[in-house]
Amino acid sequence: MTNEEHPHYLWLDGELVPWQEATVHITALEWVGVGSVFEGIKAYRNEELGRAYVFRLDDHLARFADSMKLVELESRFSPRELKEAVVELLRANEVCQDTYIRPFAFASRGRYLSRGSPEAVTCVLINLFPFESHLKTDDAVHCCVSSWTRISDNVMPPRIKAVANYWNSRLAGNEATRNGYDSAILLNERGKVAEGPGACLMLVRRGRVITPLVTAGILESITRDTLIHLFRQELGVEVVEREVDRTELYLAEEAFFCGTGAEVRPILSVDRFPVGDGQIGPLTRQIGALYHDVVRGIEGRYREWRTLV
Repeated sequence: MTNEEHPHYLWLDGELVPWQEATVHITALEWVGVGSVFEGIKAYRNEELGRAYVFRLDDHLARFADSMKLVELESRFSPRELKEAVVELLRANEVCQDTYIRPFAFASRGRYLSRGSPEAVTCVLINLFPFESHLKTDDAVHCCVSSWTRISDNVMPPRIKAVANYWNSRLAGNEATRNGYDSAILLNERGKVAEGPGACLMLVRRGRVITPLVTAGILESITRDTLIHLFRQELGVEVVEREVDRTELYLAEEAFFCGTGAEVRPILSVDRFPVGDGQIGPLTRQIGALYHDVVRGIEGRYREWRTLV
């Protein structure tokens, strides 16, 4: 698979299916977003090996199982079977470059189905496509605090990757770009900082890394968990998980988004307030470079986090 083409195969309900044959009826689109969940996973090329590592595959598939549980989709496949499916799909497509992997689970009929319906069969699709990594580059964003409030756990649980949750993110992201910003930061129902549209957030104040709690209306992010570990164990930097006020964004020395898609994405300003001196900060560069080396297998440790394809 090259950077210009779609994969030769997808994985659909237990089988490798040629791209052209992986179809569903148009009526399946009517309510497919209601209760559908997905997972975002990345494989990174290791230049020395000429092969790719999938990063924290087991953890991503465990979260995928959590997502299905909360929306009450009953999977016919265990996380172990899905792991084997991901590896099989990558090998069938001869993947050796940076690749985004997207498992997707949905109800198989094109209407709103309640739990227990004999028609409510869960389908699982695994798609993949090339992506361009922004790690170890100067790619950065200017943000605003959104007027939209982040969904809360008693509305639509934000801790999982439910498709419907991303309408909230889309509203915030569209507002930001319409007003001349690159991205947005959402506050939760308590007026505290939650996350960005599809990415968690970390900031640096007085040499400490601060990040909102997992109970602040954020995704239970695997990248966030990775960076917390790396900051503490590899860089010797204190990480504090707590509620974060909006004004702390304006006073931060550094700030960045983190996530499978965002990787480590520096934030240069919030609401036109420069973050620090308005440049990418040293800790942001340091953690981005370390994350780059870990996901690509350049850093020899953390083998348990990497699955070689």
